[in-house]
Amino acid sequence: MEKVKRTKVVDLLKSTAYDSIVNVKGWVRTHRSSKAVDFIALNDGSTINNIQIVVDPSKVDENQLRQITTGACISVVGTLVESQGAGQSVEIQCESIEIYGLCGGDYPMQKKGQSFEYMRQYAHLRLRTNTFGAVMRIRHNMAMAIHTYFHEHGYFYFNTPLITASDCEGAGQMFQVTTKNLYNLKKTEDGKIDYSDDFFGKQTSLTVSGQLEGELGATALGAIYTFGPTFRAENSNTPRHLAEFWMVEPEVAFLDMDGLMELEEDFIKYCIRWALEHCKDDLAFLNKMIDKGLIARLEGVLNSDFVHLPYTEGIRILQEAIANGKKFEFPCEWGDDLASEHERFLVEEHFKRPVIMTNYPKAIKAFYMKIDEEESGFGGKSGQTVQGTDVLFPQIGEIIGGSVREESYDKLMGEIEARNIPMKDMSWYLDTRKYGSCPHAGFGLGFERLILFVTGMQNIRDVIPFPRTPKNAEF
Repeated sequence: MEKVKRTKVVDLLKSTAYDSIVNVKGWVRTHRSSKAVDFIALNDGSTINNIQIVVDPSKVDENQLRQITTGACISVVGTLVESQGAGQSVEIQCESIEIYGLCGGDYPMQKKGQSFEYMRQYAHLRLRTNTFGAVMRIRHNMAMAIHTYFHEHGYFYFNTPLITASDCEGAGQMFQVTTKNLYNLKKTEDGKIDYSDDFFGKQTSLTVSGQLEGELGATALGAIYTFGPTFRAENSNTPRHLAEFWMVEPEVAFLDMDGLMELEEDFIKYCIRWALEHCKDDLAFLNKMIDKGLIARLEGVLNSDFVHLPYTEGIRILQEAIANGKKFEFPCEWGDDLASEHERFLVEEHFKRPVIMTNYPKAIKAFYMKIDEEESGFGGKSGQTVQGTDVLFPQIGEIIGGSVREESYDKLMGEIEARNIPMKDMSWYLDTRKYGSCPHAGFGLGFERLILFVTGMQNIRDVIPFPRTPKNAEF
């Protein structure tokens, strides 16, 4: 038989070229056998949907046919015909089968109803399941939406370093990068590690954020965004934390707080709209199998105006709820960093729509956030809060964290000194305030948290191909 060029399953399922000879390649989802006919459901990853292969056992090597089990990889040549059964429009009447790779009875992904925790042990194979195929296709689409949004709005994609000598968040929970022999560390006279003979000649780490360098780009190009991996050595074993994750961080010159909140809402709605338009089959599957309220929740965000809520007012609402009998695990006083349970109460129970919380106490936010001179804080005093904006979402809590950046050299210096941030790491950053400073603002979106929301998955380890968490760096 003349060689037939392969067609992807996603294209065959849309085809009306009946009676044509086609070639499809992929992995077997199910294989049902009988004396008269076999049915093989084949998937190649291009879509959540399988294509059905109808096999007459008398036309193929029957011993070969019996070896084809769930997970096997095969190539099928046959005739594309209208389907006789429900659930698909076309199927393939098999003429020949070539086996690329058989799959033994110990294949870990062959049983239904396995827990996500079980599947994390096999992150290299779980991608072949329906659920993880859907999640990864949506992840791709969200990346495309992000790049498209910023490109269409005149932003420039700006690459910031993964290896850095500064700690953007001031948290100190960073992974060190070194070529030093850890079994024979050279020390200074006062007992500290001497980094003079290290690769970079100083202590360096994996970045926790591209923001500081992103600000340099904004002061030259006007509007930039970074989109890349970030790393935090935070010992948090929660469904919301990873040690390696991806961040989207736009920085924009001449943007004020109102413009920042408008950007945050418009951007995230664009991404959700993209998912609803481009990922219909995968979302329908996840809505049926994982979270029956998923599509309604996504549409609800699109149809809502986000609430703009000052932190002080948010605390008042939470304390009023406590007075009326609401129980929270964590305290909720002015000056506290809100826990996820507080954020979700405001979004899911009180307002029933997304919230952009603003004007946080400066003590719980980063040094670079612009201080409110006008906004009243605790006890009605000004100067206690910053122009920060956290976007809070149902099921997730904080999904975006942003702020207007302090553009005054003197005020920024004051915060650096008050927080004892080493000046040796800050001179280049301060130059942006020293030479042609400008008002500017930006935010950071945790990409995996966006994927959590859009897919309805419950654990952040299930929306990245190979999760990195405390005591886990497999594959």
